[in-house]
Amino acid sequence: MTKKQESSSPQANTPASTANSGLWSDTLPSLLKAVAVRFNQQYLGKAFELPPEVEAMQVFHDWAAGSLETKIASRFWEIAQPQKNQRCLDLGCGVSFLVYPWRDWGAFFYGQEISTVAHEALNARGPQMNSKLFKGVELGPAHQLNYDANQFDLVYATGWSCYYPLSYWEGVMAQVKRVLKPGGFFIFDVLDIEAPLAENWSILETYLGAEVFLESLDSWEKLLKDSQVKIEKKQNGELFQLYKVRF
Repeated sequence: MTKKQESSSPQANTPASTANSGLWSDTLPSLLKAVAVRFNQQYLGKAFELPPEVEAMQVFHDWAAGSLETKIASRFWEIAQPQKNQRCLDLGCGVSFLVYPWRDWGAFFYGQEISTVAHEALNARGPQMNSKLFKGVELGPAHQLNYDANQFDLVYATGWSCYYPLSYWEGVMAQVKRVLKPGGFFIFDVLDIEAPLAENWSILETYLGAEVFLESLDSWEKLLKDSQVKIEKKQNGELFQLYKVRF
């Protein structure tokens, strides 16, 4: 995931993307930049300067070895697998198309990402892997989507909701609702702050440059209820809880 972003976007002036902007933190541009910088640095393989006490944590060793991501990544296809010829949007996609079996699923892949490194890499390699299914990756934040209304069967957003305040998610949901087809599903995950790994992982992420907002699952589900979003299915993971919802 994380699932991501520059603060500018071609959709900055669309009504749907700005309707709830007054609810968002004044620090949103700096949050978006921090997350983009943190993942650019990781994708480029650049070293992070961390305190010795952080490097001594087991979660750091797992992260440095590359084993942490496979352990904590949400298996979104287990509750909403893309079907052949469905149009799917992956928000904060990272290098998802290169990692997950999109070609086996036969679904059309659209992505949106804030990491310039992931954006460029995916747009360079995606067409080489499957030019029919890969529909390109836009550079921009999740609350500003440059897509038509009712365009997608499924929208995914995994691995990154915890980097932003809950109020930001209201703007994301407004845009997702707009671009989803009637009856389409939104699949996303949130940090389970009660998970044994959550505290140490949050410390690590903060030192890597991306602050983590610690919101309870109850707070997330209240937001969904207040927004009249129906939870169709939930799935617990080692660090994140995955939701499949319908507007």
